[in-house]
Amino acid sequence: MSSPDALHDDAAYQALRAHDARFDGRLFIGVTSTGIYCRPVCRVKPPRRENCRFFPNAAQAETQGFRPCLRCRPELAPGLSLADSSDVLADQAARWLAQAAHEGQDPPLPAIAARLGVTDRHLRRIFARRHGVTPLAWLTTQRLLLAKQLLTDTALPVTQVALSTGFGSLRRFNAAFAERYRLSPSALRREGAAEPGALRLAWRPPYDLDGLLGFTARRAVPGQEQVDGQVLRRTLAVPHQGQVLTGWIEARFLPQRCELHLAAAPGLRPALGALLQRARHAFDLDADPAVIDPVLASVPGPARPGLRLPGSWDGFETAVRVVLGQQVSVAAARTLCQRLVQRFGAPIDTPFPGLDRLFPSAAVLAAADPADIGTLGIVRQRVRALQALAQAVAAGRLTLQPGDDVAATLATLTSLPGIGDWSAQLIALRTLGWPDAWPAADIALLKALGQTAATRDPAAGTAIAEAWRPWRGYAVFKLWLSLETP
Repeated sequence: MSSPDALHDDAAYQALRAHDARFDGRLFIGVTSTGIYCRPVCRVKPPRRENCRFFPNAAQAETQGFRPCLRCRPELAPGLSLADSSDVLADQAARWLAQAAHEGQDPPLPAIAARLGVTDRHLRRIFARRHGVTPLAWLTTQRLLLAKQLLTDTALPVTQVALSTGFGSLRRFNAAFAERYRLSPSALRREGAAEPGALRLAWRPPYDLDGLLGFTARRAVPGQEQVDGQVLRRTLAVPHQGQVLTGWIEARFLPQRCELHLAAAPGLRPALGALLQRARHAFDLDADPAVIDPVLASVPGPARPGLRLPGSWDGFETAVRVVLGQQVSVAAARTLCQRLVQRFGAPIDTPFPGLDRLFPSAAVLAAADPADIGTLGIVRQRVRALQALAQAVAAGRLTLQPGDDVAATLATLTSLPGIGDWSAQLIALRTLGWPDAWPAADIALLKALGQTAATRDPAAGTAIAEAWRPWRGYAVFKLWLSLETP
């Protein structure tokens, strides 16, 4: 393996023999006797050591001529976390390329380089050093693995799969499959598909499912979101190729398999690739507990192995929820949000009783009469903040999605009336997935750190939190949970 933080080959082989899920997504094994590459969790009989080649990512395995295993399915593996390399720029570019593949886009590399503040040539150089392949090879692998998942887990027509994964034409799609996998998409569907059903996503254990779902359940808005045991259901609107698709999703956790199964309404299926990315962000599936947990060990409160950040299905919705939560209890914020959804959210049909409303769009709230919002019990200052936020999102000045520039997003947010550092930090934590967010003046945070109303000192709390960089956002969540759960 060529990655600077890669396992030694002997250790990699032991991870394979142990089916160690902690290395899922960070280790792939090419088997020279079959020409197949696998995840370390693959349940087939381990190949002989001399027949194994080890790679830090799927793209390297494919560029060396290996085809993905139809049994363990490399497309299900967790992706890069923010801690996978000190080469942050190369990893960020890789995440953006993966996001583009899942959204069916064809991003020009110069635009990605400009977004990162480097030249195209420099990005190619650091990308190859970090990942061992070119950005184009990485993008092609992401597209093909997504296509493989859609062919295996759905009944989408092959042509729609080709267009959804950004190939542009069926001819290009078939040619890429023939070159990489040495079979046609229709043949792969026949050979590798089970009965089409929910899309599967994997995570690296451990996973604090009780913490994440408990947090979500206490904030679930009736009519729009439900948590039932280890199943989450919600309504969702997704922009896709110039239109807005609406429907419902159901996320079912299977802890014993380290998997999430995601089902979606027929109306959302053209955007399945984007939904997979949203699910990974919403449930923090790409986090690496082996890196994060040791840092959190000194955070006060009960140990929570595999702590995950509650992300976001829709950045605007999450930002609105943060604003509504200013200076009120969790229960009060949930009530205000429910009123907003019932008053301004569009009705929608779902097969789940009680799930019948979409969250209102930024355009709808931006155009609403402030007096109408005020009748819901939302104070005037908060109404002003909500509408300023809605106008910024509707105008495209804020996108509130993973990969956005943190500093620029914080600056734009704090320039809006009624949104200070507390709100901006929490919005960045949940919508951008910024792991080092720290809302220094958060009352619950300071209480969990042992401060009382009389001794409240945000600067002292911030000084304590220096030991938890770059995972202060995870520390925030752990401290909150220490107060919310017995």
